[in-house]
Amino acid sequence: MKVILVNGSPHQKGCTYTALKEVENALNSNGIETEMFWLGTKSVAGCIGCGNCLKTGKCFVEDKVNEFLEKVPKTDGFVFGTPVHFAASSGMLSSFMDRVFYGRRNLFSNKLGTAVVSCRRGGASTAFDEINKYFGISNMPIVSSQYWNMVHGNKPEEVLKDEEGIQTMRTLGNNMAWLLKSIEAGRKAGIKLPKNEPIISTNFI
Repeated sequence: MKVILVNGSPHQKGCTYTALKEVENALNSNGIETEMFWLGTKSVAGCIGCGNCLKTGKCFVEDKVNEFLEKVPKTDGFVFGTPVHFAASSGMLSSFMDRVFYGRRNLFSNKLGTAVVSCRRGGASTAFDEINKYFGISNMPIVSSQYWNMVHGNKPEEVLKDEEGIQTMRTLGNNMAWLLKSIEAGRKAGIKLPKNEPIISTNFI
């Protein structure tokens, strides 16, 4: 079982990383394989809705999106982390997730997803809500914790002083590990994943 933790901050080992690392440590302590996936500092283009990826399975823009998509089939859970920018996720993560999830419900269906947000003071709840919407439209069970998955601090050392936030990250990692193991146990017991009906798409004019 494997989980990828996506760091949507331009700072490789800043506050967002500090929160994700606590989740990762909890997953590892439960025997779950992990990979930290940093988006980096190079631009991530937004989706232009060309539909090319629906035919080829890849985006025509060569950046972190295609690199990530290659890993998805062999991954069981995803943690998307972001700093809070104007009460929303980082522009880089938003563009990344738009392109990663576009037309790929079947690729992510029944895999676990969760969000982690880091802020200095406010805006965490709206950023957290924004990321969760990607999971809710993709048939992905959303992993929760003892509180909303957020930490506070302007520097990594300040985040580590947010004892409730750090505990929330540990609980999140433990909960995700438990759910992954429960799903795996269900598979071994012969419990099959639900079969999804063909999507009915209606437009309201």
